[in-house]
Amino acid sequence: MSETLRPRSLDELRDTVAAAVAGSTTLEIVGSGSKRDFGRPVQAARMLDLSALTGVRSYEPAELVLTAGAGTPLAEIETLLAEKGQMLGFEPPHLGVLYGTGSAGTIGGAVAANLAGPRRIKLGAARDHFLGAVSVSGRGEIFKSGGKVVKNVTGYDLCKLLAGSFGTLAAIEEVTVKVLPAPAKQRTALLFGLEPEEAIAVLAQGLNSPHEVSGAAYLPAAAAGRSGVDYVRRAGTSVAAFRFEGTPRSSETRCKSLCGQLSHLAAVEELHTMNSIKLWREIRDVAPLLADAGKAIWRVSVPPAAGSAIVAAVKADFLLDWGGGLVWLATDPAGDAGAATIRAAIRAVGSGHATLMRAPLPVRAAVPVFEPPEPALAALSSRVKEQFDPRRLLNPGRLYAGA
Repeated sequence: MSETLRPRSLDELRDTVAAAVAGSTTLEIVGSGSKRDFGRPVQAARMLDLSALTGVRSYEPAELVLTAGAGTPLAEIETLLAEKGQMLGFEPPHLGVLYGTGSAGTIGGAVAANLAGPRRIKLGAARDHFLGAVSVSGRGEIFKSGGKVVKNVTGYDLCKLLAGSFGTLAAIEEVTVKVLPAPAKQRTALLFGLEPEEAIAVLAQGLNSPHEVSGAAYLPAAAAGRSGVDYVRRAGTSVAAFRFEGTPRSSETRCKSLCGQLSHLAAVEELHTMNSIKLWREIRDVAPLLADAGKAIWRVSVPPAAGSAIVAAVKADFLLDWGGGLVWLATDPAGDAGAATIRAAIRAVGSGHATLMRAPLPVRAAVPVFEPPEPALAALSSRVKEQFDPRRLLNPGRLYAGA
């Protein structure tokens, strides 16, 4: 990388991108750099560092709306919200844990990658909380999308395109997100000793119950043994977990009720707030699979009932989230890091997609990191890219080779 460009204002960002357009200079867009190893390796002439575009610019707790520079550290925003008893509902994972950077990343990066943690089954992903943005396209033009309320947009909602675009359509300068009241208390019900297929059936029961579950995950014995939560680690067996959030009385009542309904299936334990929070942070950041830093890490999204079939086919260290619909796998990084086996397993269950979250650079350069799109979708994506970044200057190749 020959030079790092660090604009300090929206106008500087526009001028920087416009100069790159004039010189046909490719740009790698980064915030804190916590997710540089997420996606295919970007081959760009210069780095566009958005870390100076920082700071909370507007926060209206009563309106549940926050606006911040895209480079604002996610940890800073989470701390501010916690002081007001609020939170980011999409529970973005701190991918610095996965990549060993120690950084939680930035709010712009969380939105651009459309991140979501265990609460996605109840509240959705970043895209569902993304209200507005100010960005600079690959044409060097400033554009605004969305706004500061949930329902004020007619026509195309460009925020939905930017979420999950990984900086390939525009450099985001500012984001506006919906925030939510944080629950006063949290409890977790643990069921021990279930096999994956049994666990997924039990998780489905909990999710289909009236108890408002906000997290449903499964750790096999190996992953559970790496937990920092004593009840989980010392059990010496697999653990299925349900999270309940709300007022103290409500969360306790719902947790005890579901435990009572499921206690005939397995031994049951309850975690109170602090241990519960600790466990779900581990699951959010896939910490139980990270003991071996050399392993490749995959994130596989399938219909929840198919999670156990993926696990059986791949035969790797794993954990399940989203009621079985999100399968995290730790595989040998040699060769294709298990890509052929994993994608064959997805085809066998009928639907789903796999993302290679962590692997050595040569593997990420050779293997499709994201699920290869169907021809019709690829053609549509290409047309969208043409409108935003016709010269293919922004994060070239980050999603797909040649894109």
